[in-house]
Amino acid sequence: MQRDDLVDLNAFLIVSEERSFTRAAARLGTSQSALSHTVRRLETRLGVRLLTRTTRSVAPTEAGERLLGTLRPAFEHIGAQLLSLGELREKPAGTIRITAAEHAATTLLWPALKRLLPDYPDIHVELSVDSSLTDIVAARFDAGVRLGEAIAKDMIAVPIGPELRLVVVGAPAYFADHPIPNTPQDLADHSCINLRMLTSGGLYAWELSKDGRDVRVRVEGQFACNNMPMIVQAALDGFGLAFVMEDRAQEHIEAGRLIPVLEDWCPSFPGYHLYYPSRRQPSAAFSLLVDALRYRG
Repeated sequence: MQRDDLVDLNAFLIVSEERSFTRAAARLGTSQSALSHTVRRLETRLGVRLLTRTTRSVAPTEAGERLLGTLRPAFEHIGAQLLSLGELREKPAGTIRITAAEHAATTLLWPALKRLLPDYPDIHVELSVDSSLTDIVAARFDAGVRLGEAIAKDMIAVPIGPELRLVVVGAPAYFADHPIPNTPQDLADHSCINLRMLTSGGLYAWELSKDGRDVRVRVEGQFACNNMPMIVQAALDGFGLAFVMEDRAQEHIEAGRLIPVLEDWCPSFPGYHLYYPSRRQPSAAFSLLVDALRYRG
């Protein structure tokens, strides 16, 4: 392989990721015309068209997709090996990009980061707070955080927090006018605060379980929201029952501002895990972060 081959293949990879010659050229620090010439040179050398170009978009052809399937892991491996050379430095360094939902970011990630970062000024962390199920490989994140039960089998998963529990709660003012529910079926007679899922756009069906019996309940009420703190506030203000993370409500339960119900239908489940591709070669900085986050019970 000639050195120009690597340059051309990298140019094709960046254009495919950005789906735009303009954005790819800006990322590579070159001109759009020079980049277009580079990709055409590669296509001519290989004898196949790799990209379909229109006035509005750029997309890989079937041949391009096959080539990308080889290039992505190969370039990721090269990048990881180059990054691992940082371990030869006296202090760990580098940028780590992580995606996590707001609950995990505030309760687990930030407490660990504020302890770690002051001691390692050459480590930089970019945290994207997002509840959608991001493809960390395609979006070029180093790691993500999800509940243990939602992680793909080809990922390395490291537990970073205890088991979690969702609880059904309501304010004393609400129960002044409504009976305490004793079974999931009783929720049909209650005003409930719905959670709008960012991933699917649908309303979350409350998942309850007791003695091996799992029940999914579609609840109804006047108010729905895609933000858990706002749902807790709505419950505090007496707008209905809410199904929330126990740690979000614990302070209010202990103070008597919220009353938990259906507790025997609310078992715990595996907590948050940091996950990353199994083929990733951890840098010294990344290994430090994993160790700082690892839950030791």
